Amino acid sequence: MSSYKDISREKSTALYNVAVNYFPGGVNSPVRAFKSVHGAPLFIEKAKGSRVWDADGNEFIDFCCSWGPMILGHTNSKVTDAVAKQLDSGLSFGAPTALENELAELILANNKYVEKIRFVSSGTEAVMSAIRLARGYTKRDKIIKFEGCYHGHSDSLLVKAGSGLVTFGETSSAGVPKAFADETLVLELDDKEALIQAFKEFEGEIAAVVIEGIPANNGLLLQSKEYVHFLREITAENKALLIFDEVITGFRLGFEGAAAYYDVQPDIITYGKIIGGGMPVGAYGASAEIMSYISPDGGVYQAGTLSGNPIAMTAGIATMKQLLEDGFYEKLNQKTQEFVERLRGYISEKNYPIQINQVGSLFWIAFSNLKNITKASQIDPESMENFKKLHREMLNRGVYLGPSGYEVCFMSGAHSKEDLEEVFKHFTEAMDLLYEIK
Repeated sequence: MSSYKDISREKSTALYNVAVNYFPGGVNSPVRAFKSVHGAPLFIEKAKGSRVWDADGNEFIDFCCSWGPMILGHTNSKVTDAVAKQLDSGLSFGAPTALENELAELILANNKYVEKIRFVSSGTEAVMSAIRLARGYTKRDKIIKFEGCYHGHSDSLLVKAGSGLVTFGETSSAGVPKAFADETLVLELDDKEALIQAFKEFEGEIAAVVIEGIPANNGLLLQSKEYVHFLREITAENKALLIFDEVITGFRLGFEGAAAYYDVQPDIITYGKIIGGGMPVGAYGASAEIMSYISPDGGVYQAGTLSGNPIAMTAGIATMKQLLEDGFYEKLNQKTQEFVERLRGYISEKNYPIQINQVGSLFWIAFSNLKNITKASQIDPESMENFKKLHREMLNRGVYLGPSGYEVCFMSGAHSKEDLEEVFKHFTEAMDLLYEIK
């Protein structure tokens, strides 16, 4: 078994060398800088279906899918045709459009977990707004988040755990005031005692508990149904709100996301990515009562010139209609499960210390002997060196994974049986090579 020759990155490298003069680190979002993997970042030129092409003409089967929203595959014709038609009518109005009504109707008529929504321009904005809404509704200031869950880059959520069972968060980014972090408690996932103690210690002060529907930004940390239902019970008992951040899982696990997967009614749900069909968009939703606290009905202010942008709404409508077609999720999830089970079988046969967590059309490769990884603390940072090698080998074989071992992989409706046969072959070759080197 031998490594494939490294792909050419001459043009991508040249573009990156120019980009560092314009942008911090040469990128507009940190993970794109390829700091956790080998070589210069790839500059992508085009995409179609299950594939992307970089500036050097390298072709890849894509399992990043723009970090999730391309659930239909890239440049889906129904989406791009609808967007092209809308372009002639205008790009932005800063005023209401019928398109907002149409997309809202598609979502609310098929999602029993929310009664009203507000469109925004990103997942970060959606979660930031949800936290403000929770504080305004409960008239409390403190929130609880979990180590290993990412909720965007707003100040009160860019915090990490301190030492001890229940701790105030510590800022994980320069520029976040300590006073902001002091209103955020950071607990370990899958630890009931920590939550019980937090609500006891800060009785009457906690506005909300926020959790990713299924934590998928720092590995795929699958939580038990019992634990998620416990979150619902303890928040209700303490008159705090439960916020599901479904920016990744919303419309990805199924049309009703993780709320339906766990059969839990959160108080507020945030969405993003998929509902824009590839365009920048986010949303948050709740009961009509809770949403009545949002301006102009209530005193919780939130606004945005590009909220409900007509291009984003058009792409979202075309996407939602396809997701609502009979059998879409069943086929996608089954395809993912069968692919992952096949990989697991090979890994078991070879006795490799690799686990693959999977739910719906998400899966995550963990270099670990631990069978059930549910907490960020259970991820070995040293294992990321193995992912770095795997990532390089997969790129060289024409498979694009997100450039971090903490990130999950996404399956799309455009991935064909032939794609998956090819990827299985490359995965097994790369794993064999990785352990042959050792």
